[in-house]
Amino acid sequence: MNRLKAMLYKEFIQLRRDVIMLRLLIMLPIVQIIIFGLAIDTDVKHIPTVVFDQCRQEESRELLDIFVATNYYDIKYRANSMAEVNDKINSGQAVVGIIFPPDMVRDIKHGELAQIQLIVDASDNMAATSAISTAQLAIQQKSQQFQLEKISNKENIVSGVYDLRIRPWYNPDFISAYYIIPGIIGIVLTMTLVMAASISIVREREEGTLEQLLITPLRPLELIIGKIVPYICVGYLQITIATIIGVVFFNVPFKGSVILLYILSTIFMIACLALGIFISTIAQNQMQAMQLSFFVMLPSILLSGFMFPRIAMPDFFYYFSMIIPMTHFVQITRGIFLKGNGIEYLYQPTVFLIVFSIIMLSISIWKFKKSLV
Repeated sequence: MNRLKAMLYKEFIQLRRDVIMLRLLIMLPIVQIIIFGLAIDTDVKHIPTVVFDQCRQEESRELLDIFVATNYYDIKYRANSMAEVNDKINSGQAVVGIIFPPDMVRDIKHGELAQIQLIVDASDNMAATSAISTAQLAIQQKSQQFQLEKISNKENIVSGVYDLRIRPWYNPDFISAYYIIPGIIGIVLTMTLVMAASISIVREREEGTLEQLLITPLRPLELIIGKIVPYICVGYLQITIATIIGVVFFNVPFKGSVILLYILSTIFMIACLALGIFISTIAQNQMQAMQLSFFVMLPSILLSGFMFPRIAMPDFFYYFSMIIPMTHFVQITRGIFLKGNGIEYLYQPTVFLIVFSIIMLSISIWKFKKSLV
């Protein structure tokens, strides 16, 4: 018992002295509970919507009010053409497009079904499913109101009023692999590059080889570039393998440019490696580097839109997720794979990744120099 007490005493002292590890052990469950409890919600509401109202009469406005009253649709844009609707959905600014035909009122008055088109970006399965089911209920509610008005006016009841034409784009069969696999590429790169870069430099410091590198003519920037380039090559290999498996074995469509995917992935990989180098300047040993890397990966998986729709998150987590590189890379990979988007639709996430990489690299180099002094 005395030997055991001595060992326990020594371990508790060591744990108390490892301040970074102790903070991580306390903060990790807190962050997990907050994210799962507050940020993650599979009931997707306030879906960004674009409306193309060619009818412009009371009937279309009333029906649109019913859509809005469900709290599942946020009318963000009013389009004047189908081209505008396509542009908003292709760019990801809107998830749903509602189109009212010009002859909707005439069809209703003549006892014919008024066709209403609902275009849904099905590359986000959860949001698309919520949008479709809610639209069907809204149409049903409006039809019932119409029937009650007919009864109150002692008019003949018609069998139907509206014909909701649903058009799920990019993933019409709602295959989950189409939704998951493009995002997995970013998760794999984040897990590999952030952890590898952070552990690599810490390991050099622990083994004493970092001091040997410092006495060479290498500058800190050259040392960092030398560290990240091999991992970028590994990242290219991972992207290639993941893409081939996704397309060949899971039949995930690849509609975009392979060259654009590799170019934008390079920017994302630089951002991940810069983040890993920043972690290495904070961590004092490899265990701390691993814990800090995991602390970074958790929000990347849960808040980036990889698994759960960002539009269902509270405002704080929605805007917080915008500083996570993975958030923008998910938009890039799904845009290239499923939509065939070019840079004209992907310039916003690309600009963010470039800015993030520059800022993080600058901070990492500065911190790295400071840790060497």
